[in-house]
Amino acid sequence: MEDRESVRRRKGNLFVVATPIGNLEDLTFRALRIMRDVSAIACEDTRRTLKLLTRYGIQKRLISYFQPKEGQKIPQILAFLDEGKDIALVSDSGTPGISDPGYRLIRVAVEAGIMVIPVPGPSAAIAALSASGLPTHRFLFLGFPPPKSEKTRRLLLSLREEEATLIFYLPTRRISGFLALARETLGDREAVIARELTKVHEELLRGPLSRLQEETGDRALKGEATVLVRGRQRAKRESAGIQKFP
Repeated sequence: MEDRESVRRRKGNLFVVATPIGNLEDLTFRALRIMRDVSAIACEDTRRTLKLLTRYGIQKRLISYFQPKEGQKIPQILAFLDEGKDIALVSDSGTPGISDPGYRLIRVAVEAGIMVIPVPGPSAAIAALSASGLPTHRFLFLGFPPPKSEKTRRLLLSLREEEATLIFYLPTRRISGFLALARETLGDREAVIARELTKVHEELLRGPLSRLQEETGDRALKGEATVLVRGRQRAKRESAGIQKFP
């Protein structure tokens, strides 16, 4: 009887491949090699992925794997993997599964005994954090806040005592309303708006929430942005060794 490891080796590998968030030169050598070697690539928008593949002269079968149709595509991808074929999972930009499709497929693949291999690379949240100037030793990624303002307000209220740097993804059309809610619930904290990262019009706006509201209020911003808000800062304790007497 074959052991479990032998069966695993006969199956294909699922590579979770991070791709550029803007600048196509940010694709790693390893990601490039894997996308050339796999049997097929599962992607969100085949047109976006095809642009990347064309840039590097790669011709590969593409499997459309986007949020509303995830469940319908999983059996097809698992069938490929069961046949011993390797599959690369990519999103339109950045790391799959991080506010992008991928979690459900990865979960099912793990449960099916498929080897899931991360191929790290670009991530808008980490790129923005690294250049933000906000504390990086502890951060909380919260993805896209709820579309309704009241639910976003409740979410922000629940984070008032959180000391980690808060990271959100936002469509730029929602930035103004979000900044207002953040200021109302968290106070006028230090924040950063990172947009068009790695692209020609890359921009990082830094300052208190009130100033960022003013700077973005009348601007017609496009696309998506990463918004970072400093966590709660505890009051500095009295200097050690100094004792107060009544």
